Amino acid sequence: MLAFHIRPPLRVTLTYFLVFLAIGMSGGLLGPALPHLAEMTDSTMGQIAILFTARALGNMLGSVVAGMLVDRFPGHRVLIGMALLMATGLLLVPFSQALAMLTAVVFLLGFSEVSINAGANTLLLWTHGTASAPWISALHFCFGLGNMLVPLVLVAALALTGHFAWAFWVVVLYVLLLLWPLARLESPTPPSREPDAGRPAPPADPWRLAIFLLMFGLYVGMEITFAGWITAYGTLGGMTSSDAALLVTLFWLTLSAGRLLAIPLLGWLSPWTVLCGCLGLGLATALSLHFAGLPLQVASLLFGLSASAIFPTLFGLSNQLMTMRGRTTGLIFLAGGIGAMAVPSLTGPLLERAGTPAFPLLLAGLVALLMVGLIALWARVRHSTA
Repeated sequence: MLAFHIRPPLRVTLTYFLVFLAIGMSGGLLGPALPHLAEMTDSTMGQIAILFTARALGNMLGSVVAGMLVDRFPGHRVLIGMALLMATGLLLVPFSQALAMLTAVVFLLGFSEVSINAGANTLLLWTHGTASAPWISALHFCFGLGNMLVPLVLVAALALTGHFAWAFWVVVLYVLLLLWPLARLESPTPPSREPDAGRPAPPADPWRLAIFLLMFGLYVGMEITFAGWITAYGTLGGMTSSDAALLVTLFWLTLSAGRLLAIPLLGWLSPWTVLCGCLGLGLATALSLHFAGLPLQVASLLFGLSASAIFPTLFGLSNQLMTMRGRTTGLIFLAGGIGAMAVPSLTGPLLERAGTPAFPLLLAGLVALLMVGLIALWARVRHSTA
């Protein structure tokens, strides 16, 4: 009988890919299930929207707590504990008949999901060191894949059982199956603070961290703004509701495909080059949408492609330029959570006061700020090296 032996680092990495598929499915369930949750709790769509705020607040708290836990305890124990919390939340959602209880459960889900997200990202950095950028891109591709697969699970559950609850319970079962490989595998340990042979340890530089946090906040805010407002922008521009709803699907499609494409690219090109290419494409797309009347379908595809590799590449670059600990990763996800709440909330008032032409200019401004951040980071690294 043939036996296939997988090296321990690769086995750990594949397990993290499966874990990210799980949190992608958990996070992706809320949107498609929202009408069913509103009906279950007898809530209006305006009232049920509080679930997004609850999840965002849970994300912000979880990003801080997860960083501290991963630094102090074996990482896989932390992931197992948070996976149990996530499974409990998913199990309870169909039983949460009152909106207040459902809000508390979704807060728990946001807390556990981002804790697993931040923890697995940190552990993957510790596993692959400075060569982690392609692995991080593959990890986030699995997250996007989970987001794309879970609506099909919901459709199948409704077709077979007539009740949305089974979609949540199928994801619960998948999460519980992941506990066994996590318990068997040894947790990665933080890299030594001592310099490697021929490579000095990254300096402790608060300004580098501040620039990274600003860029992560801007990027996540930009991504959520496009995904959350492109349908409304298309409708205000005269598209039918069905055609406008397709725009966000096109965005997520190329965002996921681009993360898959970034895996070999990050093996051939430097992170700086990949980031410059992504930001250049994003700026060109936003300006073309405003000045040249680029079709919205094409703009959604191109902007998704431009955004695809920014987060994983920036995350891998931070591992090269800083000593990454769980606390550092927690701060990164906290900055992303703040950006996800702050930037999209500015879009509605902007559209009301300045009209639809302001939307592509807002996107162009966010990309331009990311470019400024990248230039500032490069200058800071040059200054520190000198």
